Amino acid sequence: MKDFVYVAVALLAIGLVLAIGLVATRTRRLPPPEQASEPTVDEGAEASRDTDTATAPGGDVLLPDEVATGADTVTFPAVEIPDPVAGRLQRLRARLARSQSTLGRALLALLSRDHLDQQTWDEIEDTLLAADVGVAPTQELVGRLQTRVRVESASGEAARQLLRDELITLVDPTLDRTLHADRREGKPGVVMVVGVNGVGKTTTVGKIARLLVAQDKDVLLGAADTFRAAAADQLQTWGERVGVPTVRGDEGADPASVAFEAVRAGVEQEVDTVIVDTAGRLHTKTGLMDELGKVKRVIEKQAPVDEVLLVIDATTGQNGLTQARIFAEVVAVTGIVLTKLDGTAKGGIVISVQRELGVPVKLVGLGEGGDDLAPFEAAAFVDALLDT
Repeated sequence: MKDFVYVAVALLAIGLVLAIGLVATRTRRLPPPEQASEPTVDEGAEASRDTDTATAPGGDVLLPDEVATGADTVTFPAVEIPDPVAGRLQRLRARLARSQSTLGRALLALLSRDHLDQQTWDEIEDTLLAADVGVAPTQELVGRLQTRVRVESASGEAARQLLRDELITLVDPTLDRTLHADRREGKPGVVMVVGVNGVGKTTTVGKIARLLVAQDKDVLLGAADTFRAAAADQLQTWGERVGVPTVRGDEGADPASVAFEAVRAGVEQEVDTVIVDTAGRLHTKTGLMDELGKVKRVIEKQAPVDEVLLVIDATTGQNGLTQARIFAEVVAVTGIVLTKLDGTAKGGIVISVQRELGVPVKLVGLGEGGDDLAPFEAAAFVDALLDT
């Protein structure tokens, strides 16, 4: 009998415990909506800081997939896949040929004449000068072409082939046009982009980032143009499109400080390449040019600057050469990026700017699209110039 009582009491106790647990479960309250919502931008960034966070003076934390503000949803911009780098210039050749065909047609028409007298050679020279080839390169080209045409008794198609050969020689396919942006000795490759106002510099930085991402490189952007309010936003947008973080500071912050922080972040995050956008400046303003030199010196406290790319608007012609000379004196330019090349028949600036600086044209911009920036190739450029 006692055993029966003990069993009954035990069963009763177990039932009581289960009942209390059930009531507690049913009466438990969820946290208020604001506690259950998605993390804020700062909290999300803090949680990701060990991966691809980028910080700058002023406290900005900018991720390529930064959480969008909103009451109920969190959205992430779609990351684009850039076009492959190989063959970009060939794919864009038709567009380049259309814009340059005036020059090509004029030269080929002159060389197709039955008799190449001195007047014809003078017209060829004038055509080249009008295309911004430059005085010395034009005289060199015409002199060599005259000699070869006379010695080889070339005419018609043969003369046109000689023109192609001499133009390629003048553009110089032997120059090293490699974009030196690889990680080495534990430091990221650092690319500094400079130029005057209005040449499309920030857009070019974004397009270079796409070019490198297409080569499977980890890239970080530094928004050191702190004078133009929209520059950092514009650069960040370019980065977000391909999943690249951006380091930026407050508007009006010291550009050298932002550049320093960008490279520091690149070192810490072990990225392949840091691209630093700088403020556009008139080449005639000594103070601004000196500041550019300071930015480069400060960057080099963290890592060597592997490339200083000067962006030149191809439509500016000889004025672009004046800009190039002064920038080269201040920051030792290592390569040229020609933008808006598709909008002008003055493609000869490729030749003249290389001669002027002794550095190669490494990239050419052929349109407004994100992937309309291509590594420069001498033969492909000349063929587009002549539309052959």
